[in-house]
Amino acid sequence: MPAEQEAGALPAPMDELKAYLRIAGGDDDAVLAGLLRSAAGLCERFVGQWLIARDARETVAGSGSWQRLSARPVVAVTRVEAIDAEGNVQSLPVDAYAVDIDAAGDGWVRAVPGDGRRLVVTYSAGLAAEMNGVPEALRQGIIRLAAEHYLARGVEGGAPPAVVSALWRPYRRMRLA
Repeated sequence: MPAEQEAGALPAPMDELKAYLRIAGGDDDAVLAGLLRSAAGLCERFVGQWLIARDARETVAGSGSWQRLSARPVVAVTRVEAIDAEGNVQSLPVDAYAVDIDAAGDGWVRAVPGDGRRLVVTYSAGLAAEMNGVPEALRQGIIRLAAEHYLARGVEGGAPPAVVSALWRPYRRMRLA
């Protein structure tokens, strides 16, 4: 099950986008904020990582084998609970599960021993704690993509600028199925 996530802050400030577009007034602030959120979401999907750390909650199998958490990079696993056959959620003692965060930032969890109950894992994931910690190339790509969408309003089609994927590609993490 994909991770449920709390809303995060914008990974690039509105004033950077407005300066890039040479906009002084605040008439389009709501539109620009939406474009920044959209561009940030596209960036996260492209690079396969959450940009700004936020909390997630995910249900995984409690079979005893290692289960990979879907969001990355995982910063911390804060809680592991079990769901019994009746659907009741109960906290697990520390010796009833194991967690690991590998060098690539993937989070792993398993029940010890595996009794088949589903596990509810609460954790934090993201590249940076706040906006200024997001790598500059990712921020610049978000600004450029949001600006491109702003300038292309009302125009059908159009591919995003190649420079955006060039800025994001070094941070791209993919999983082979």
